Amino acid sequence: MTEPCAGYTLPVFAGAAAVAALHWIRQNILSLSTVSIHLLEPAEIVDIPIEQVALLKSNTALAITRSDPGNNLDLTRNTPIWAVVELNTIFPTEASEQIVIIGGVGIGYNIHSGEAAIYSYARRLLQENLKPLLNPNEQIQVTIILPEGQQLATRTSNSAFGIVEGLSLLGTTGVSQPLSLPGQLEVYQAELQQKAVQFHTLVFCVGENGLDIARKMGIPSQQTVKTANWLGPMLVGATVAEVESILLLGYHGKLIKLAGGIFHTHHHLADGRLEILTAHCANLGLPTSVLQEIFACTTAENALKLLRNLEINDENDWVNRVYGAIARKIDQRCQDYIFNHSQKQVQVGSMLFDRDRKIFCKSKIADTIFAKVC
Repeated sequence: MTEPCAGYTLPVFAGAAAVAALHWIRQNILSLSTVSIHLLEPAEIVDIPIEQVALLKSNTALAITRSDPGNNLDLTRNTPIWAVVELNTIFPTEASEQIVIIGGVGIGYNIHSGEAAIYSYARRLLQENLKPLLNPNEQIQVTIILPEGQQLATRTSNSAFGIVEGLSLLGTTGVSQPLSLPGQLEVYQAELQQKAVQFHTLVFCVGENGLDIARKMGIPSQQTVKTANWLGPMLVGATVAEVESILLLGYHGKLIKLAGGIFHTHHHLADGRLEILTAHCANLGLPTSVLQEIFACTTAENALKLLRNLEINDENDWVNRVYGAIARKIDQRCQDYIFNHSQKQVQVGSMLFDRDRKIFCKSKIADTIFAKVC
């Protein structure tokens, strides 16, 4: 079996390209093979390879890096990341931003806010690595470009979260753990065991969106565990570590699979989202014509939208009724799964969020567990 090997997240390579471009403007040196980047999270400095640098004009340079996420099944592997940096002298004012960060081609944008999908960790990493290189009267504009971003975005769930026309510079850390290999389970279980020593209640987050939402809800990071798609083994692992209650926090299009007894949620292994949703709708008595529409939806988000529109027309509170039943089934399935594998009783509650990253459904057990955590 291949040993897990960590790499770095996209924000790190974007930051390295920006630093390289700024160095090139300053020095116009003949070769620049690597630059040093402070990851911030974790607090360490690493050397990132630079593929190419070019001076476009006297105050503007372009630098190119390539994504290396380690031995991780990451679709951004080897994709080029460009940074165009323009350096200007400014008259300092309180309103002047010294570092202006722009999302170029291939960086997605939020359809609701219109803002580039460059999240807080990426912006902080860029700011803190570039600012020490600037004089007080200098300003730079940094444009991050992902030439393959639009194409790669079609293979992600970005659009489900309202991010279109490209990828996100998303993440809370600079290190890309090998989360898609068999070795990832050992990595996650080690973190789980460490946190279970301190806490009897943990919050399972399937991905980065869940972790970000948990932070905004006030859930301590010491009690959150990222599970990726390994929910079944992680549930059992928590039981072995003597965790007493688990709050599941995830995108509804992922967690709904648990209601159908699917405990590894990667789409390459199993899907069934629309089938599970249609079955719950049928059980609650929705007309056949609506069931057919839901079953024919291309995404779980489209099906949720259909239920919301139906709710407006007949005032039947279908979203709460259908997803409330699904949340209860998720809780039950998880508790049964744990008992069948360990003969132990563990309390499990579920919270589901939509593409706007808003919690729209939670079980009663989830409310009880959340009160313990916060």
